Amino acid sequence: MTSEPELLMGYKPIARFMGMTPRQVSWAAQNGRLPIFYLGEGRKPCARPETLRKWLVDAEQKAAEEREKATVKGRKPAQ
Repeated sequence: MTSEPELLMGYKPIARFMGMTPRQVSWAAQNGRLPIFYLGEGRKPCARPETLRKWLVDAEQKAAEEREKATVKGRKPAQ
């Protein structure tokens, strides 16, 4: 069993972890849609797996709450 790194460095490792392409991760990071930070002079994108997991759980919860609000108001929930 391989252990998970404490820090994902670069768009490719982050993309593999998230199931996205590096380009999608780059766009999402540049638009503030992923919890990514940058290190060093080269501004290497980095993320912690546990932070990404928490972000995903929070995003799922927010989407579920929005669906519930839409259902309560009689609107069809977004897919």
